[in-house]
Amino acid sequence: MRPAEALDAAAALLGGAARVLFITGAGISADSGLPTYRGIGGLYHQRLTAEGLRIEDALSGAMMARRPDIAWKYIAELEANCRGAQPNAAHRLIAALEEEKPLVCVLTQNIDGLHRAAGSRNLIELHGTVHRLRCTECPHTRSVPDYAGLQIPPACPLCGGLLRPDVVLFGEELPARALARLEAVLAQGVDLVVSIGTTSVFPYIAGPVRWAAACGVPTIEINPGDTEVSAIVDLRLRLPAAAALPELWRRMHPAEPAED
Repeated sequence: MRPAEALDAAAALLGGAARVLFITGAGISADSGLPTYRGIGGLYHQRLTAEGLRIEDALSGAMMARRPDIAWKYIAELEANCRGAQPNAAHRLIAALEEEKPLVCVLTQNIDGLHRAAGSRNLIELHGTVHRLRCTECPHTRSVPDYAGLQIPPACPLCGGLLRPDVVLFGEELPARALARLEAVLAQGVDLVVSIGTTSVFPYIAGPVRWAAACGVPTIEINPGDTEVSAIVDLRLRLPAAAALPELWRRMHPAEPAED
């Protein structure tokens, strides 16, 4: 199928769907200037930390418990690479679709907060967000715009315990509440699943796409490269997210200009 035909077909599916699940990964934020995590040119592509650790070990729950200074050092590096980034057209148009349809739910792996900043409300941040801190010793939580001026690692102002970002580190379990919300969305039914900017290497990210394919629910993938679900989706758009979403919007709203 030619690119223009694939865009037409995807726009028809998206325009006709009342209930849509978007699944997003680092690729959707790459167009906001954020580096991807592991891909070519990614922040941690083929390199160890200064301590000689794999980044998966440095950014693990075990390291946060044993050497919070090391875990925090690389969490702060991730946050610094997110700082100042703004939602791009893909984030904004997904949020705009939420205003038009009975259900638009975004399941994201990203911890950068850009979907929320764009206006998405029905949002499942499966890996948490760097903008929320929680104490490891007491119930205290705190929201921060960034880590500028933050003592690393920070102490809880109430009990003096360690504050940590409310994100899922390597080796930690996914949040039960987020998983329950995803299960509820799937149980209620969706008309379309759209995977954007994720390699889908984690089973819980590929799972909804595989579920949809098995149930006969249409699926679309927006990603320039091949992924774990490329072979099973109904339509593939080999485009960056910020290029694909405006094209889909134009086709769904021919009388309106689409932002780029």
